[in-house]
Amino acid sequence: MSKREVVTIKVVVTGHFAAGKTTLISTISEIPVLATEAGISDETSETKDYTTVTMDFGKLTVKDEDMLAELYMFGTPGQDRFDFMWDVLAEGMDGYIVMTDLSRGEQALDEAAAILEHFRGISEVPFIIAANRGASHPELLGRLHEIMRGGPDVTIVPCEAIDKESAKEVLLVLLIKVLTALADDAEVSVA
Repeated sequence: MSKREVVTIKVVVTGHFAAGKTTLISTISEIPVLATEAGISDETSETKDYTTVTMDFGKLTVKDEDMLAELYMFGTPGQDRFDFMWDVLAEGMDGYIVMTDLSRGEQALDEAAAILEHFRGISEVPFIIAANRGASHPELLGRLHEIMRGGPDVTIVPCEAIDKESAKEVLLVLLIKVLTALADDAEVSVA
């Protein structure tokens, strides 16, 4: 039996406030999630009771016959006042997920587009858009693609962050994009 190649992948999970970042990581992580949450005391407390102030951290291992991929997930804060953490957490990332909660309507789409623009400005690594609650709001999926200035590099994955299989699908779609990019980079450096 041949030994599996072990690949370590750093994934940043970002998105607007209350997009489902912590929920996605908590749903799929095989280790207890390290979450840095604090109570909310401003007007956003109507949306939820706690918010991420530094990061969330979780891990998912994906295995096949030839490879063992360890995905380390770093969730960013969603509130603007903590956006300085985006660049800190993005350092050395192999790929990222921009989450948006379609149940929050057009404003959430615009916020997600601004976050995507920020991340595209700091890194050219693979990314996907995770459209949380996408099945419940199919009318917004097409609009999401327009707002994200969708081209062939924009992959939108409808998901339910609370569902383990749905969350896993999001990570697997990104993993394929990351592994493809890493293989392409390896071919370029050999040539």
